[in-house]
Order: sequence, then C-alpha cells, then structure tokens
Amino acid sequence: MNLEFFNLLILLVFGIILSTAISVASYLLGEKSPDREKVSVYECGFDPMNTPGEPFSVRFFLIAILFLVFDLEISFLFPWSVGMASISLEGHFIVFIFLTILTVGLVYEWKKGGLEWE
Repeated sequence: MNLEFFNLLILLVFGIILSTAISVASYLLGEKSPDREKVSVYECGFDPMNTPGEPFSVRFFLIAILFLVFDLEISFLFPWSVGMASISLEGHFIVFIFLTILTVGLVYEWKKGGLEWE
C-alpha cells in the first residue's frame, strides 16, 4: 500500500472517530429540553413550534432573495476594489453600470414596498 493512501486512511479514520466522539459527547452532555430562548418567536416572526408544512409568507422569501442579491454584490465588488489600479477605464465604467442597475433595483423594490415586513 502506498504511503499517501495509508496517510489518507489514517486521516479518514481519525475524522470518523473524532466526529463520533463529539456527537456522542454532545448528546450525553447537552440539555434535552429547549430553553425559553429557543421556543420564542424568531426575528422573522414565525413560531418555531408550529406544525410542519404550514406555508411561509411570500414576503419572507422576497426579503431572503433581496438579501442574497445585495450580498452577492459585495463578492463582485471585492475583486474590483483590490485590482482597481490595474483595471482600465472601460472596466470602471462596467462596474459603474453594475452599481447603477443594482441601485435602480433597490429603489424600485423600496418604492413598491418590497422591503416592508407587514
């Protein structure tokens, strides 16, 4: 057996043993009943102890999608800000168009009431 495969086997066995030990310790040492904080209503307003299958509000999904869109904006702007000195004027113009489209989308959602929770 090659040394690389043997090292991989040892790492795999160690990972399985460690994850099993942590799971067993968590089960044995953890509280069995939820505390008052866990059974309280979440920030989104849903009761955590409802019957499963009760439909969520569409407003919740709209807010979640808007968060993802504007959160991904940061992941596109970070490489631009790091390499700003080596980007041409055309690249800066494209980023400006990107930010303009996102700003128009945010203003549109704001005016339509998409950010209102009630």
